[in-house]
Amino acid sequence: MLMTSFFTGSDNVVQQFGMIRCEAYHSVFYQHSSVGCVYMIVYVDDIVLIGSDNHNISQLKQHLCHHFQTKDLDKLRYFLGIEVVQFNEGIVISLRKYAMDILEKTVLVSSKFVDTPMDPNIKLLPN
Repeated sequence: MLMTSFFTGSDNVVQQFGMIRCEAYHSVFYQHSSVGCVYMIVYVDDIVLIGSDNHNISQLKQHLCHHFQTKDLDKLRYFLGIEVVQFNEGIVISLRKYAMDILEKTVLVSSKFVDTPMDPNIKLLPN
């Protein structure tokens, strides 16, 4: 779920709903329950809602709409340069469009590809 909103100074509104701010990433909020989990990722004025608790996701969307002007953009398709394709079995994420945009901007889209040979049996070690 992708929603756009004016999201400045809204930690209290999100925490009133019972969401907990992630210590490591301050733009990520989460809520775990016996029913499932809900994650909210905020980037500038975009909000991505994901999780296994569809009821709580719907309730959170209503809570946010009550406090902010929001627009529900339905299923997530593209976010921060990442394409997202959703299926019943799961999701596929890809940076193909992002890479193609870079190639177009640098006028390299029609360039020929070059193989970079690498031994497929090589084992990479941390040291």
